[in-house]
Amino acid sequence: MIEYDLQENKQFPRNQEEIYTDSFRAGKRTYFFDVKATRQSELYITITESKRSLQKNGKFNYEKHHIYLFKEDLEKFANSLNSVVEYVKQNQKDISTTLPDDTFTELKEMTELFVPVLDFEDLDR
Repeated sequence: MIEYDLQENKQFPRNQEEIYTDSFRAGKRTYFFDVKATRQSELYITITESKRSLQKNGKFNYEKHHIYLFKEDLEKFANSLNSVVEYVKQNQKDISTTLPDDTFTELKEMTELFVPVLDFEDLDR
């Protein structure tokens, strides 16, 4: 089955073999970071948020949201993510009491795996 992005008319392959995956739990949510390949062997990233909820019939349901990142968007995504993480670090007064010390270090290392940290001057080019 192929999933389509209606706004940009891009095809997203479903059920492709995962090449690399990482995940973490955050309360009732689990976040998955998967590297997959298209049929043309182009790598892309799928970020999935999965939230477990209890239905009225007593069974569990998993609500999932996906973000697909292709190579042409990785640099912009990583730059924006780095930017907002730095903003939170600088402006959150009680950040040390709400997050473990290594949270931002791990996030920065994860984003640097995709794209090296760049100056914002590069965005104008």
